[in-house]
Amino acid sequence: MNMDQSFEQVKRHELKSLHNSAVSHAIGQVLLNLLLLTLGSILCAISINGILIPNGFLSSGLAGLVLILHYLFPFLPVSTLYFLLNIPIFALGWEFVGRRFFFYSLAGMTIFSGSLAWSHVLFPVQDMLCSALLAGILSGVGGGITLKSLGSGGGTDILSVALLKRFSVRLGTTALAFNCMILLVGALFFPLEKVLYTLIYIYVSARILNLVVTGLSQRKAVMIVSNLGDAISRKILEETKHGVTILHGQGAYSGRDEKVLYTVVNFRELSRIKRLIRQIDPQAFMVVSDTLEVMGRRIGNQPQY
Repeated sequence: MNMDQSFEQVKRHELKSLHNSAVSHAIGQVLLNLLLLTLGSILCAISINGILIPNGFLSSGLAGLVLILHYLFPFLPVSTLYFLLNIPIFALGWEFVGRRFFFYSLAGMTIFSGSLAWSHVLFPVQDMLCSALLAGILSGVGGGITLKSLGSGGGTDILSVALLKRFSVRLGTTALAFNCMILLVGALFFPLEKVLYTLIYIYVSARILNLVVTGLSQRKAVMIVSNLGDAISRKILEETKHGVTILHGQGAYSGRDEKVLYTVVNFRELSRIKRLIRQIDPQAFMVVSDTLEVMGRRIGNQPQY
């Protein structure tokens, strides 16, 4: 065997190893996403079957429309209605969301429909307000976990993701706005008290969903004006490994040239950044603001739907 043949064998072996590793990673990702879809679907189904339906509450999104139809026509199963009403939404979603998200959502919708048929857990909570809060927490956590999976449970989640991708409207905000229309329809057929409790449930669910999706990774934009800008930027680079953009400005009153530092950090790192700045220049002027979304290679927090 000559040297060229030996080199080719080693190269083929390395390529085969890389291929096997990539396949294993892809399978692991698929299994993880399906696990998250299942867990999120079960939590949402438990919330509907165990709290919303026994108390006569409505729900959010497409599930709200399903419950309205179920209350008006009790012989119609919730799981079957949810599956059938998703068909036109998925036809629309094929045009507006990515194929990966579409197929994961198709799997999620099927899992959620099955969970509605099989998950029946009753909660010994008598107070209506506590029931609405508990249902909102369960649905918010379940919906957030589902969206963490790169898919959804179908319904208005697909519409929400389409708006997020095209107009940067937050998932929870879209859900809250859409659900107000469901409540208006519900108020025509059901006691207003039930609708108001449902509104509490929807609000809590939307807030929890946003928290689960962004969590402590919510990004903060930080602007710093200081005469010691070079020292501060070096310290941020050394201790947090975050990039810093130096903008050149001018003080309107003093007329002096100023360096304005701009960086984006997550919520957990914000206190560390503030401590570094106070140590170097206690007189530094700093502005911290929330970000709607951040897209980038390292710091980005926009899910890839």
